[in-house]
Formats: sequence, structure tokens, C-alpha cells
Amino acid sequence: MDLRYVSGNNYQLTLTLYFDAINGSPGALDNDLTAGIFDKATNRSMQDVVLPLVENTYVAYTNPACTSPSLSTRKLVYRSVVQLAPTTYNGAQGYYVAVERCCRNNGISNIVGPGESGQTFYLEFPAVLRNGQLFRDSTPRIFPPLSDYACLGELFYYDFGGQDPDGDSLVYELATPLNGYSSTRVPKPATATAAPYPTIQWGTGRGEQNQIPGTPTLTINRRTGRLQVRPTELGLFVFGIRCSEYRNKVKIGETRRDFQLKVIMCPTNAEPTITAQAQVGRATYRPGRDTIRLVPGGNPCVRLRFTDADNASALSLSLQPVNFTGPLPSISLLQGMVRAAGMPDTLVSQLCFPTCFDTKGQVYYLNVIVADNGCSLPKRDTVQLAIIAQPVPTHVPVLTSVPTLMQDNSTPLVIRVAPGSVYEATLTATDADNDPLTLTAAGTGFDMAAAGMRFVPTNGNGRATGLFRWEASCAAALLQQMEVTFRVQESTCYPQPQVQVVRFEVVSPDTLAFLPPNIITPGNHDGKNDEFTLPTLPPDFCDNRFATIKIFSRWGNEVYSSADRNFRWDGGGRPAGVYFYLIEYTNKRRFKGMLTLAPAYQ
Repeated sequence: MDLRYVSGNNYQLTLTLYFDAINGSPGALDNDLTAGIFDKATNRSMQDVVLPLVENTYVAYTNPACTSPSLSTRKLVYRSVVQLAPTTYNGAQGYYVAVERCCRNNGISNIVGPGESGQTFYLEFPAVLRNGQLFRDSTPRIFPPLSDYACLGELFYYDFGGQDPDGDSLVYELATPLNGYSSTRVPKPATATAAPYPTIQWGTGRGEQNQIPGTPTLTINRRTGRLQVRPTELGLFVFGIRCSEYRNKVKIGETRRDFQLKVIMCPTNAEPTITAQAQVGRATYRPGRDTIRLVPGGNPCVRLRFTDADNASALSLSLQPVNFTGPLPSISLLQGMVRAAGMPDTLVSQLCFPTCFDTKGQVYYLNVIVADNGCSLPKRDTVQLAIIAQPVPTHVPVLTSVPTLMQDNSTPLVIRVAPGSVYEATLTATDADNDPLTLTAAGTGFDMAAAGMRFVPTNGNGRATGLFRWEASCAAALLQQMEVTFRVQESTCYPQPQVQVVRFEVVSPDTLAFLPPNIITPGNHDGKNDEFTLPTLPPDFCDNRFATIKIFSRWGNEVYSSADRNFRWDGGGRPAGVYFYLIEYTNKRRFKGMLTLAPAYQ
């Protein structure tokens, strides 16, 4: 079973039942089952939930070619939505769900009275309100079905682990299946009985840690859920697994699984074999003794030979890195058939490491695995390669420009240009290794094209050039500081890009110092300082334009105004004395000053 949080107080309760379509009784295929929810601390019944059958399908074999008429499994899914209110489900020890149903298959070999033994499907979940806080949890789910059989005397393995949608830790262990209180007399109880539940009775020589006769007997990996057994007896065997759920190292729930494994007599299947040869003409690679050394300019490939003693055996290769991550070598032939009509006895493949493979001074281990198509599970052979690979030496590319945009410190170079001007620079990148080079230019937080900038690169091996052109405009002036990152990138194993950041600014054209006159003498008619004019007034700059000039008497009365930047004021017949002027631009920039109007005798 699994309990999945949906929304609000709604949870989805699902029971997935794998039904033995060969040995199971057709009358036991129910249209619905009833689950009981109980308080774990008191075993008090909280509610009953009817789970209708919503799915009925057959489970496929891992390898369809291994299909056996003695094993057929149906997947039955029962599901319903249940409400778990925080005001009700807040018990400190949590809750459990149980579904009881009788009976098990008569043909089960490892328990006493299988045809009279019941089943109890069991799930624990935490309170939805813990320490006054909502606690959302979806229990582990998506456990794979066990649709395969095991072969007598052959190692059987299966990844039986589940997934947790909350990322909680899962721990797997063997558990004795629960029998419960259902019986042949009452095979399908209307409601489940509260715990504790009696367990099944193991047959002679069997127990929780020895559920299936084998060497080794059934085991499960605590962290991965991988099952393993080498059966020593034929038969149909039931086994139990408990999956505990932990969050922050605290157990919050568990899920129990009962399953069956059928052990049959299988045709003899020989193991495939694989060997490696580091270089043509050299002896066979010896795992544990030899090391493959990859050097620049050397042969990066290993020859693989793999075969199988069985007739018409389909073989496939796979790679498994042991102590590293990153790009894996390529394989020229991944699969093929041996010892069939028109087919060779041995297959040959080339395993080639990428040019950039670098073990960083360590020994990397790579498993090369060959698997056959034997039933019920393929057999494998592994050759472990030990590799030391040296990196290809490389030089750092050099980036230059005319005029210079490069400098040796981290402070961006600043280029200032007046609006309407055009700025051009040619960038050149070179590489001593003749590696392919790519030049790029990118604006930081602005569109280069909208700012009037264009960069046209010509990339190549060992050399790349790029023309940068900027038509400075008033639109660019609104962007204020614009930073462009020029980058040269080499296509090599371990690229070392070179970067230069340049800041571009649109500035006002240079002008003479603005020094307005502070006295005019219109009354003496000597042709000097007869009028108040401002020929050195700062020029208009994009949207920053001259707006107006106003002249005031010493008492604050406006005596003159003009919106013409080429204005001329001769005093207008005003009496001599001190006046004040105010010049305003459209961007609110102001100039203020004092002007003396001299008497006529001067």
C-alpha cells in the first residue's frame, strides 16, 4: 500500500495487489477491498475506507523471451481518496492501515498450511499534525513487481526498492509475512481487525532470515532494496520485506510487502566471457595487474573480444564507471549474436576514450560488462580496466585590439564618445596550439544593437578576428554606462577563455569653460560689452536642451525672458544697478549669476 498527499486534507490510498493468475483462485479476485485505519498508540479504529478496483492488467516479464506458462501475474490496483483532518490525526505515535484477505496459494512451499493462511497488507504513516505544525508525508511507492521466476542453482537478483516522493530515507529488511485474522470461513472480512496481527508459520528449516532455501538464502540490501538468492530447491516461495521510512534520522512510517518467487528448472546457461587488449599485437589485458596509460598522440582505444559457449547467444556490452564521473568511452559494437548460422564465434569491438579524457593523476576504474540473453536473468562477465590518462597540453589564447581595448587589471577600460560619432575597433585572437577560436561580444544588461553597436567575428583555427563598430546616439546616452564583454573561447579539452570588459559612455561634446560676463555697458556705445550674450553657453546635448533665460531686478521682479539660446539683452532702458539671471535646461539643469548694468557715463 501507499498513501499519497494530494491537497488540503485529502490523501490517496492505493493498494497494489499482484495476483497469481496460475495458482490463485479466480474467486479471490475482488472488485473492492476495505481498509481500516487505526491509531497506533491505542489500536482505536479511526475509519474504514472502501477501495474499489480501478486497474486490472498483466505484468510483463523482464525478458519477454523467457516467458513461462507456469508463471503469470496480474496487477490489481485498488484506490480511493481519504480525508485525514489535522484535528483528528494528530497522535504522537502515528497511525496504520490494514487490509485483510484470505487465503494464500495452496502450492506455497515454505509455510505451514498455505491454503488456510491469510494475508494482511500493512502500512504505517505519521500524524498530519506534529508539534502544532502540519506534517505532510507521502509514503514510499512505485515498488517494481516481481514478474520473473528464478532458476534452480542460478543466482537470482532483482531491484525491489521503492521511491519516496518527499526524499525521505528508505531502509529495507526481511520480515515475516503477516497472517492476520481472515480465514477460510471468513475470507474477506467486512472490516479489518486491529493489530497486533499473527504472522504466518514458517515451514521446517525456514525463518525470517532464511525464507527461501538457497546458498546464499534470500537477502536484501538495506539501502537499495536489491534482492538476491541462489535457490537450492524447486517450488513456490512466499517472502516478506519491510521498508521503513526516515526523515531527519527519525522513523516516520513503514510499508510491508508480501511476494512470491517461483523456482523452476531452467536450461543450462553458460556465462559469457570478455577480454581486453590495450593495443594491437599486445598480450591480453590482465585485470588487477595491468594499467592502461593514455598519452597525448597515443592510441586511445582498447580492443574487446567477447563470446559465449551457448548456441545462438545474443550478447550486449555496457560500461560502469567505478570511481569517476564524466564522459565515457565510445564502443564500436554494442551487441551481436554468436554461434548462430552466419554468425562468428567471437565478437570484436573497439572501446575508444575521448581526446579530453583526464584522470587527474589518479587511476580510474571502468567495468566493461558483457551480458547474454539467458533465462530467467542474463549472465554476465566483467573486465575491470585501470586507466591513467594525461591531459593534452594547451596554451592560453591571446586577445589584442586596435585601438587597444585591453588592459592587465580587472577595472573595465572606459571609452567615451560624443553623440553622432562612430567608434571602431578590430580585435584579434591567436592560439599557439592552432585550436579553433570563437570571438564573441555581449552587452551586460542591455541590447547592443539597440545601442548602435555591432560585432562581426571571423572565427577560425589558431586565429580569429572581429570588427566592433559603435554609432553613438542619444538613445545610447539614455543607457548611461554600457559594459561589453569581449571573449575568446578555444575549442579544446580544457578551454581557458580570455575576457575583456569595456565600458562605453556617451558624453557631452567638449566646450570652452562657461564664463558668462558679469557687467554690461550699453550706455557708452564703445562697442564693448554693450549687450548681455552667452556665446559659451553649454551646447544642447540630446534631450538636454536650452529652455529659457530670465533676468530679475534686485527686488525679484522679472524684467526679461527669452527661449532663444542666441538672445541679446542691452538692458532694455532699465536703470543701472545689479540684476540677476537664471538659465534653465530641459533636464532641470540651472545656471545662476549676477549681472551689473553700468550707468551711461561709463
